[in-house]
Amino acid sequence: MTAYAVAIAVGAFLLGSIPFGYVIGALFFRRDIRKIGSGNIGAMNALRSLGKAGAVAVLLLDAFKGFVPPFVVLQIWPQWHAIAAVAAACAVLGHCYSPWIGWKGGKGVATSFAAIFALAWPAGIVAVAGWLLGAAITRYSSVGSMLGSILAAGALWFFTRDPWLTGYGIFAAAFILYTHRENIGRLLAGRENAIRL
Repeated sequence: MTAYAVAIAVGAFLLGSIPFGYVIGALFFRRDIRKIGSGNIGAMNALRSLGKAGAVAVLLLDAFKGFVPPFVVLQIWPQWHAIAAVAAACAVLGHCYSPWIGWKGGKGVATSFAAIFALAWPAGIVAVAGWLLGAAITRYSSVGSMLGSILAAGALWFFTRDPWLTGYGIFAAAFILYTHRENIGRLLAGRENAIRL
């Protein structure tokens, strides 16, 4: 079991580390997304630098790599909640610290939300609803991302009562707050970029 767990964790990290924002920008738009806008490789910066089509592609691919590892674990070993939670965390960490682009990456929101869908789909709906609510009220994607992550942690406990899955939710909420530390600073200073479609 230990060998399986290590292999799954490494595989999840490697899948998560594929920098789809950079790849899509380079292959189809001849742009380095890291040198445009916020420099982030996630969907929101893709929207600003690659347009709607590029943003949708990045969003779906980033979500895919968060969803697959925990989903596969739970399909094959439904009782391995601990390993599914670790796989989800490793996919998010891979996205945020990709070795292929200098241990940098995105902020982990789409990847984490998709992982939450794989762990417990009702909690995933809560995460997305939290994002929509926060973004709609404030016009800031960062607020929606943080709100959705925090609500998802509680939703994982409410829907599963599982300590490992809830533990992932707590980790994800804290980590998303950490990856948005610069956004928090800009929000406090009134300099955060609003969503523009």
